[in-house]
Amino acid sequence: MPHPTSTDIADRIEDLYGAPLADLEAHAQEQPPGMLSALLGMHGALALAERSIDFHRDQLARLVHPERQIGPHEVSHLLDGTRRLAEAVAVREAQATSVAAVLQSLARVPAPTSAPPTPAPPAPAAPLMAQSAAHSR
Repeated sequence: MPHPTSTDIADRIEDLYGAPLADLEAHAQEQPPGMLSALLGMHGALALAERSIDFHRDQLARLVHPERQIGPHEVSHLLDGTRRLAEAVAVREAQATSVAAVLQSLARVPAPTSAPPTPAPPAPAAPLMAQSAAHSR
């Protein structure tokens, strides 16, 4: 099963919170850290990993272009680019798996249509019977 992309995750966050991602990011900056901040952070890490994958894939494609000669100097760049690509893929997989699992566990709570009923005040406690100092025989 393919991992969700950062665009898929952004759509799911927007659906969950009922607002565009940009508005949610602005809102999260004004609030203490919470679930929204965590989801936005995970989304940001996922998007960064996807951009890194694209960058390193393009770099490798340029290095192995059929018209280029691959010498000893290029080999070190190929190995470094391959390592960085593999790291970006691993980060992407971990972030996508984590954020998808968190989002799957959450559900949007519908807005209340009317004020919730006010609970009745608790009944007063029954008076305790005074215990006599004399022991029964």
